[in-house]
Amino acid sequence: MRVAAEYEPVGGGGTPVFPPTVKLAATNAAGYLTEPRYVDGEEVEVVLLDQRQSQANRCETALLGAIGRGEVFIPHLALVTEAEGVPVRVTSLEAPHRSRDAYFRDAVHPDGQPFDATGPGAELRAASAMDFSAYLRSVPSDLAYGVWDSHRKRRIQVKIPRAYTSEMIGVSPLVGARAAGRFDQLNLPGETVEVTEAGWAPMEGGKPAKGAGKAKLSELGHGMIPPSEGLGGVSVKAVQRNATVSMAQLAALRFGDVSEEFAAAGRALVAAIALLGDRLAFAAPAIRLRSGCDLVLVSERREWVLRGKDGCPAVEPLEVATPQDAVELFEIAVDRARKAGLEWPDEPFVVHPNASLQQAIAKSYVVAGIGEAEGE
Repeated sequence: MRVAAEYEPVGGGGTPVFPPTVKLAATNAAGYLTEPRYVDGEEVEVVLLDQRQSQANRCETALLGAIGRGEVFIPHLALVTEAEGVPVRVTSLEAPHRSRDAYFRDAVHPDGQPFDATGPGAELRAASAMDFSAYLRSVPSDLAYGVWDSHRKRRIQVKIPRAYTSEMIGVSPLVGARAAGRFDQLNLPGETVEVTEAGWAPMEGGKPAKGAGKAKLSELGHGMIPPSEGLGGVSVKAVQRNATVSMAQLAALRFGDVSEEFAAAGRALVAAIALLGDRLAFAAPAIRLRSGCDLVLVSERREWVLRGKDGCPAVEPLEVATPQDAVELFEIAVDRARKAGLEWPDEPFVVHPNASLQQAIAKSYVVAGIGEAEGE
């Protein structure tokens, strides 16, 4: 299945948009990821506006939102705690390594049992390329977006390739520049001050007291920063998004000693989750990738890609356009899988941090003194 979409900046064609900044290996400076590609048969330079990992994360966030609104339910893990009076919740749809993340490795069930020793945890740990049924029961979105069990020692680590892939590019980018600085209404002096956990104070004698650090006021958020040249986004000829759900990857999923009906229903369910995430994340008239990168959907083509004929792949329309369409398809897929024998929970599997992780989480919420201001 394939989705091909065209966008333009909300300000109109040619208006600068801001790709993610990265540290370039060649210069060790901030820049944008660009590369040559063939677009419509012509070699052109493109800039990556949103990579595969980021697009998958947007789909997972959209799925979590739909779960929170009660529109659908997809089994997932949830680590729940509190730090400094603030509720903390991390799900397998948010954690960097999904269900195999260190957050869950270092979690315990409310009864004190380590997560990896619980029913779902032990089943996920025992999963292999010949039997991913535990993922289908407990964290089926992992089968759509891929997962790597790299946080647990094992001779053969579970590594499931993503079935859903999407990315967004800008064609023929022209890199712009902008002046970045900061104006201080009171024009505080840019002097160097003494910094401790209690705060900052003017230095006596030009040197900080023993055990104290030093910083310029501008580094602490005060004073002027003269404008300097910075990255100013890119102007592009076109913005394109291409997404696929790989039937070849779905066909490679095995669920142990099950019927063909169960296997087919399980693969269809994973495909339905992938389509649901795509429609929830990208079917809207406009999307925001980041500050300075708001895009309007201009056109979209959804299609089945079939065996080639006369040198070209055959295509047929894919009649799943809206989030409502995708929800209906998902519910059909869940019902079919249940009838084939799939256990489908109606609540997330909740765990809590172990003592060490709880301590680390609590520490991250403690305000200790002042810090340096980030670059403007």
